[in-house]
Amino acid sequence: MDRFINFMNAAVLAGTPLLLGTLGEILTEKSGNLNLGVEGMMFMGAISGLAGAWFAEQWFGWTGVPAALIALLISFLAGAFGALIYAFLTVTLRANQNVTGLTLAIFGTGFGNFFGELLGKRAGGFVTVTSATKQAFAKLDLGPLSQIPVLGRLLFSYNWLVYLAVIIAIMMHLFLRKTRRGLNLRAVGESPATADAGGINVNVYKYLATVVGGGICGIGGMYMTMVTTSGVWVHNTILGYGWLAVALVIFATWSPARALYCGLIFGGLMMLRLYLPIPGVPQQIYDMLPYVATIVVLIVMSIRQSKEYAQPKSSGLNYFREER
Repeated sequence: MDRFINFMNAAVLAGTPLLLGTLGEILTEKSGNLNLGVEGMMFMGAISGLAGAWFAEQWFGWTGVPAALIALLISFLAGAFGALIYAFLTVTLRANQNVTGLTLAIFGTGFGNFFGELLGKRAGGFVTVTSATKQAFAKLDLGPLSQIPVLGRLLFSYNWLVYLAVIIAIMMHLFLRKTRRGLNLRAVGESPATADAGGINVNVYKYLATVVGGGICGIGGMYMTMVTTSGVWVHNTILGYGWLAVALVIFATWSPARALYCGLIFGGLMMLRLYLPIPGVPQQIYDMLPYVATIVVLIVMSIRQSKEYAQPKSSGLNYFREER
């Protein structure tokens, strides 16, 4: 039982940055924008969040919770900035979405690694935050809830970013399904011409969904530096998580609610080699499992031909009002 609980805990922790990246991309694609730059936005959020916390400590003496909140805010703004560049190029200038997304991924990766190394040199070799700030990202003490047998360790033994990701997923699900603005956003993603004819400002919805989605991706990157690497900058720290998040959007069939357990599944697949090693099976086989699972889901969805689980119809296509 202890081994199973430890495995589930590791799966949740490994799946949280994937979940955040997935939620950001789902929100973006619901507007009809296919942003393949998730990796780049996560890199931008990763270095910006760490730098924000580090400078807050160095300049103002803020450690612990204040530095953690600064990291959260700065990482969101950094990811949103990357998404704003994408939105300006694709929505306003009508550049190709696939090319722009790939360019953003390359730019963001270079941005993160360049400023990570630069900040490390300024810090005297490598950059890291104080123990108090690291503790702010440690497991929460939820009192009696954490003491519940089995369930306490399964549900109430994580850092606050895990619960924030769950809250974002639930709120996004309710927003898309239960609110008028969420319905408008879905209409923009399905048929922008129809939404425009109905009086919906298509460009505003595309900009807002893309920018907020990028900010959520940035928080996912900050999770990698502040939790996964314990507040230390590591070169190429994202390690392809952004591309996995893009795949997970398909696995979750563009649903924030399904993204919750899909993130857990992907996190479990990534941790499987540590808890269920098979003699003679190379690590690369384990690394392939999330993508194999995505291919299986794609095949099943293609066979079912369900509109409910399909990609938004205008995703990847620029909207020209003159062609309405």
